[in-house]
Formats: sequence, C-alpha cells, structure tokens
Amino acid sequence: MVYQLRQYHIHAGQMGQWLELFHEHIKPLHERLGIPIIGAWQSSDQASFIWIRGFDNASVISSTEAAYFAAPERKALGDLPQKLIASMTITVMTDGLQNDRPN
Repeated sequence: MVYQLRQYHIHAGQMGQWLELFHEHIKPLHERLGIPIIGAWQSSDQASFIWIRGFDNASVISSTEAAYFAAPERKALGDLPQKLIASMTITVMTDGLQNDRPN
C-alpha cells in the first residue's frame, strides 16, 4: 500500500469552514469511492490540516484521483476547497516499518 501525506495551510479564520467541508463532503466521497482516509489532524494554531489517505499502489493514484474529481459530489463543490486552502504539500509514502517486521 502507498499513502499520500497531504498538508494543507488553511486561510486564516477558515479552519471551521474547512472542517465542515471535509467531514460533510470530502470524507464521505472518499469513503464511497473506496479511498481510505488513514487519519486527519489539525494544528493547534488552526493554520494547518494534515491527513493521510491510502491507495493499493502508486499506479492507481492518478486514475483514482480522476474518478474523485469526476464525481458529481466533487463537481458540486466547485472551487470551494481551493478557496479555503492557502497552500498544500502532497508527499507519496510507503510503509517505512515494513522491513522491521519479522518474517
């Protein structure tokens, strides 16, 4: 499995609106499409939202994201997510502990 670590800097004063959007729209759509959200956190200063989602392998990320953006639920959101996010960093990761596991 591979993961995306998604770090978003949310515009000042917009974290509440972002959290509502995430929990009411983004997370349910991910669940419907079979994209597991491993975890989500917000910084104590309300400036950053960090979440991790998983994929079977790196080769499916592009097609899975295309399906996400093509979904009617996502299209209905328009550019609202982008208006709330000041900047983002996305890092693709693999399980760093996998080699530490006993055979």
